Amino acid sequence: MPTPRLTVDRYADEIEAQAALFRSHLQDADLATPVPTCPGWNLAQLTQHLGAGFRWLDDLVRTRAAGPTDDTAMRVLDPAPQTDARARGEWLVAGAEELAGALRAAGPSASMWTPLPGEGAGFFARRYAHETLIHRADGASALGLEVAVDPDLALDGLAEWMELGGLPQMLEFHPERRDLLGPGRTLRVTATDTDHPDGAWLVDLTGEIMVHRPADRGESAAVELRGPLTTLLLALYARRDLDADGLEIVGDRDLLELWWKHSGFG
Repeated sequence: MPTPRLTVDRYADEIEAQAALFRSHLQDADLATPVPTCPGWNLAQLTQHLGAGFRWLDDLVRTRAAGPTDDTAMRVLDPAPQTDARARGEWLVAGAEELAGALRAAGPSASMWTPLPGEGAGFFARRYAHETLIHRADGASALGLEVAVDPDLALDGLAEWMELGGLPQMLEFHPERRDLLGPGRTLRVTATDTDHPDGAWLVDLTGEIMVHRPADRGESAAVELRGPLTTLLLALYARRDLDADGLEIVGDRDLLELWWKHSGFG
């Protein structure tokens, strides 16, 4: 994995900030509200998944766990808990603050189990900053609220999505994605509101593995997905449709749709 663009402290700050935003969204909400971007879940289930995830990871980081531990609480979700939205919001924030403190204390290189060999606690700091952001966006969208993301966080989120999705072992985890490979299958993803190098990526499916890399200036592809950075990030996470406001498809739409439906990380 390439080195993250942001520091562990910044990721920890974002875990706290995104959880606090989620709490503000929940103040007058009904936990039974469906979450369209997480099919089959309501706000109760979404918030349980995220809050239990905070506590699961907090324990891993504090103990420098050598392997994964039981994550049932973030997987088996109660659609009708005996709590209200305000209390659930406070519970989210408390878990986020505990996790953020553990990550700051661990720093980027503390040795512990991660899904990718050779990574340290910094892997989880980055991963959970974006996990929290995306699920906060899920909650906001379910409640009809706008989603805004700081540009540097959105750029790092786009880079992380591309870096993880392009790992060779993704074809071991998801062997069906080999069906995406073929001659002429290249895609470009371009944020139109930034000139930063992390705002443009090329996905090359023409070889034996999926290659995701920063796109060279002016580099073309069989199809390009263009749009504002935040909308682009949410579309890659399947939180926005490919026809969402601001997005533009140039080239082979069928290829883009095939890739989008089958190669998503998250």
